[in-house]
Amino acid sequence: MLNDRVLICGDFNIHLCCEADHLAKDFLSLIDSFNITQWVRQPTHTKGHMLDLVLSYGLDIAITDIKDAGISDHFPVMFNVQSCNLELNFVGPQCLTRLINSESVALFSEAFTNTVCYDDFSNASLSVDGLVNFITSTCSSILDTVAPVKTKRRKISRQPWLDESTIALRRDCRRAERKWKKDQLQVSLDILYMTRSKFQKAAKMAKTSFLSNIIATNSHNPRVIFKIFNLVVNPCPDVLMDASPALCEKFLNYFVDKISLLRASHPLIVNHAPISVCSAAFHRFELASLTTLKELINTQKNSNSLLDTIPSRIIKEAFDTIGPCILILMNLSLSSGCVPTAFKHAVVQPVIKRSSLDHNMLVNYRPISKLPFLSKILEKIVLQQLQTYLERNGLYEKFQSGFRQRHSTETALLRVFNDLLLITDTGCPAILVLLDLTSAFDAVDHDILLTRLEQVVGLKGTVLTWFKSYFSNRSFSVMIGKYSSTPALLRCGVPQGSVLGPVLFSLYLLPLSSIFAKQNVSWIM
Repeated sequence: MLNDRVLICGDFNIHLCCEADHLAKDFLSLIDSFNITQWVRQPTHTKGHMLDLVLSYGLDIAITDIKDAGISDHFPVMFNVQSCNLELNFVGPQCLTRLINSESVALFSEAFTNTVCYDDFSNASLSVDGLVNFITSTCSSILDTVAPVKTKRRKISRQPWLDESTIALRRDCRRAERKWKKDQLQVSLDILYMTRSKFQKAAKMAKTSFLSNIIATNSHNPRVIFKIFNLVVNPCPDVLMDASPALCEKFLNYFVDKISLLRASHPLIVNHAPISVCSAAFHRFELASLTTLKELINTQKNSNSLLDTIPSRIIKEAFDTIGPCILILMNLSLSSGCVPTAFKHAVVQPVIKRSSLDHNMLVNYRPISKLPFLSKILEKIVLQQLQTYLERNGLYEKFQSGFRQRHSTETALLRVFNDLLLITDTGCPAILVLLDLTSAFDAVDHDILLTRLEQVVGLKGTVLTWFKSYFSNRSFSVMIGKYSSTPALLRCGVPQGSVLGPVLFSLYLLPLSSIFAKQNVSWIM
């Protein structure tokens, strides 16, 4: 069985060649009810019966040869398998990685100190892109020496609730199974049943205790609770793609065409009504300090984009060495209002929306952008200063619950429930309208968003220039396994998976409040 494709073959001992046979009729009716195809059409036995079958679901089978080989009264059935639709399969157990440990970190720090002269970074003529290229090329050459790229076999992660005692019981169960397969004695089978029962009970209790502790510890964190609930209800992992350049291009074209068709079917309506101009203004960013940069980096998870040259662990553990260079890069971007080109390319990986959906349908996948680690740090610095400015000047929509600190789905539900109770007390009818925006993040118009940021939010000067640079010439490519598609320009939308994406989408929708207020409509977002 391969994901949602099934292949079954062997001696079924059912005479499908005998049309009057009731067992054959029932068997054919059964497999037909499950849309399973039987491909053998000629005798597979010396007595002229069709007993050896090849069944499949979601696969095309080409029977190449059926003939008497003289080694049995059954004929070997030779066939080729051709998969239909998307080429979906599990990713192989090997991957390319660098071995990063305390020793390689120490060697990297020593080599970086001996190689890099900090006067090169303080050179005023060096551009942001030039500085990024210098850092990445230098670090890459050092890493190729102290931690070269190697092929590593992926470890199968065990269930986190299995402790040493349950693992020992599982080991006893497998030992008993091997013994029974070897001697086929009844006493060995009884021992196998006993050890398997012990392991299953212990594993069930360990899993229950593990999940209960997580729920009790994170009772105040709905995100973790929902994640645990989804783990229990939908235990099947997401299916990964069988890497191929054609599949990458297929996904790229689908994601691009999807947004193009959506924008074509919903043309922009230019609103000539006057927009209330924000009285506050945010002209320039404050330069970050080395302490602030270190705190932001340490709070980030050790996750890297597929195009990251410098592993995040190297940046964290060798921060005292490489940190000042990164700080110069970040502050140069903030002061010049220029975002490095390398930070504006996203690697998109298709992720199935729900594991129960058909994995062969492109429409069931969403694009998740994976950005370089350092680009997320730069966005974090910008986000901190932008949030401080918005809160200080009261520019957040007061009825916004999404993507906002100390707000969640609970505050939105309380608001809706309270409004319904108030309207019910007045004796008036209440109508609840739920608005779901299709591909909301991907369809954001850059020009309209920049106008919102300038006029409604009050971004001016270098800050506005930085955001214009952030949206200009953005690109993405679809990567599955080791293969990648050609790059494509991102002409609209805020990247899903970026740090600034949620808050920028919220600012994009700010004028909605005035529209609802004119219609005397209570709303929550």
